[in-house]
Amino acid sequence: MVGSGCDHCRPGGSSFGRISGTSEGVLVVDLSIVHESVSWTDETFWAGTRRRVTSSTALPPAAYTDPAFFDAEQTRVFERAWVNIGCSDDVRLPGRLLVRSVGQRSIIVTRGTDGVVRGFLNSCRHRGTELAEADCDIKNTIRCPYHRWGYGLDGSLKATPRFADVPRDDFDPADLSLVEVRIATWGPLLFACLDAATPPLDVWLGDLDERMAGYRLEEWQVQDEVVLDIGANWKLLTENFQEYYHLTWIHPELSKVSRVEDHYRYQGPGMYIGQTTTPVSADDRDDWLALPPAQGLDESDATSGRHLAVFPNVMMSVLPNHIAVLRLEPTSAGTTTETLTFLVPNRVEPADFAKTRDFWIDLNNEDVDICQRSQRGLTRGAVPPGPLAPRFEEPLHRFHNMVADLMCADDLQPYTPPVGDAPGDDERYGTGPNPCPPAIDR
Repeated sequence: MVGSGCDHCRPGGSSFGRISGTSEGVLVVDLSIVHESVSWTDETFWAGTRRRVTSSTALPPAAYTDPAFFDAEQTRVFERAWVNIGCSDDVRLPGRLLVRSVGQRSIIVTRGTDGVVRGFLNSCRHRGTELAEADCDIKNTIRCPYHRWGYGLDGSLKATPRFADVPRDDFDPADLSLVEVRIATWGPLLFACLDAATPPLDVWLGDLDERMAGYRLEEWQVQDEVVLDIGANWKLLTENFQEYYHLTWIHPELSKVSRVEDHYRYQGPGMYIGQTTTPVSADDRDDWLALPPAQGLDESDATSGRHLAVFPNVMMSVLPNHIAVLRLEPTSAGTTTETLTFLVPNRVEPADFAKTRDFWIDLNNEDVDICQRSQRGLTRGAVPPGPLAPRFEEPLHRFHNMVADLMCADDLQPYTPPVGDAPGDDERYGTGPNPCPPAIDR
C-alpha cells in the first residue's frame, strides 16, 4: 500500500515543508513534497512522529484524507487492536444480539445462557451469508436468513434443515461452529479483537485497571445515548479530546469547570492517553456537579475529572457523578459515526439528568464543528504537518506513535504498550504538581 510522504520523511528534510519562493509577495509552499510516494508501513512515513515531542510534527494530511491510507489503517490498526464496541449493558441479558464493525469486518456479539459474552464473525458457515444486519433480539438461536442454519448462543451449529436428505460422508456439525473472535470487558466497556497475536486486554490497558479501581466502574449503568454521523476522520475526533490547547477558544463555557491551569497528565504504561482536571470547578456553572456523586470515592477521585482516550476508538470523561463515553466507528477517510453514551452510578429520572446531558451535547457540538472544519482544511489545503505544542499536545504525540507502531509492526505478539509518566517527569511541560494526585501517583 502506497501513500503520501512529506519533506520531513526524507533524510535531511525540513520539519514542516519547503517554502519554494514568493508570488506577488505571497509565500508559496511547495506541495509536491506532500505527494511523494512512500509506504504507510515504512518508518520513513512516520519520521516526524518518531521525534521527541519538542521537535515532532503532526501527521501528514494523507493520514486523514487518503482512502488508501484509511483501508490500510482499518486492516493494520482496527483489525488488530482491542476495539471498543459498546457497553456491557448492551448485552445485559441472553438473546440480545449486537452487530458491530471492526475494521472492515462485521461481527455479532451476544451473551450466552451461561452468562458469557461471545463474539463471532457475522457469516454463516454454510455459504457465508450475513447473519444479522442490525442489533436485534434472537432468544436462543442465531439463525441464517438464507437456508435457516441455526446456531446456539455459544456459536455451536444446532440446526441444518434438510441438509441430511442425502447424507455426506464428511459432515460433522462440531466442525462448523461460528468463527469466534476475542471479546473482553473492562469496567462498563465491551471490547473485541480479531487478531489472536494481540496481547490480552489487561496487558493492552496496562495500569488503567488499577488507576481507575476506586470508581468501581463495572457497577455504573447506561443512562442515555446519542448517535451522530460526523464529517471528519476518526483521529481528528480523538485528538481533539486528548488536548486542551483549544479549550479557551472553542469551549468558553467548559473552561469554567475544566480550567486550563487545572489540567495535569494522567497516564501510566498502557494503550491509553490520559489527563485529569483537578479540581473540577463549579464556579458559575455546576452542570458537571448537578448529580449526586458515586459513593466511596477517595478525595482525589471525588474532586477530579479523568479524561481517557483508550486506543484506538473510545474516549471517556469520568466525573464523580457521571461518565461520558465517546465511541468512534470510522466509516471512511472523512466520516465517522460517533456514539455518545452517558453512564451514572445509579440511574436517575431523565428530567434530573437533562442539565448534564444538555451541557455535554452543546460541548460535543462545538467539538464536531471544529473537527469537521479541520477535515476540510486537511482535504482542501493539504499543507505539510506543523509542530506540536509540547505542553498541550504531548498526548497527541503519544497517540500518533501508537498509530505508527501498529501501522509499521507486522506482528503484535511481542508488542509492548508505551510507558507512562513518572513523578517529576521532565516532559510535564508547563504544569506544576497536582494538588490532589490520584492514589496510583502518590
